[in-house]
Amino acid sequence: MARKQVSRKRRVKKNIENGVAHIRSTFNNTIVTIT
Repeated sequence: MARKQVSRKRRVKKNIENGVAHIRSTFNNTIVTIT
C-alpha cells in the first residue's frame, strides 16, 4: 500500500510540469489543485 501511494505522488509531480499546481493548506485540510 505504501508503495502505491509513492507512485501516485510521483505522478502528481509530473503533472505539475505541464500545469501550475496550487497547494492550499488549512487548519486540518490540505487542498491541492492542478490547473
